[in-house]
Amino acid sequence: MTSVTLSSKFQLSIPKAVREELHLQTGQKFAVITKGDIISLVPIPDLAQMRGIAKGADTSNYRDRTDRLERYE
Repeated sequence: MTSVTLSSKFQLSIPKAVREELHLQTGQKFAVITKGDIISLVPIPDLAQMRGIAKGADTSNYRDRTDRLERYE
């Protein structure tokens, strides 16, 4: 397990081995998620990385607003 120390400016440095393993870049943004005493840093992908993420998705069983409206009529 790799450990880091919180600086006097409340900053953490991500160890080089972790940066290389996850291919992290300078300026990359992260979502900070807390649950109890656990802090998770989740990389936020940029728009270019999200392109094509749903390619090949099956839309045959897609539900939309009309499905919900029919149920309540």
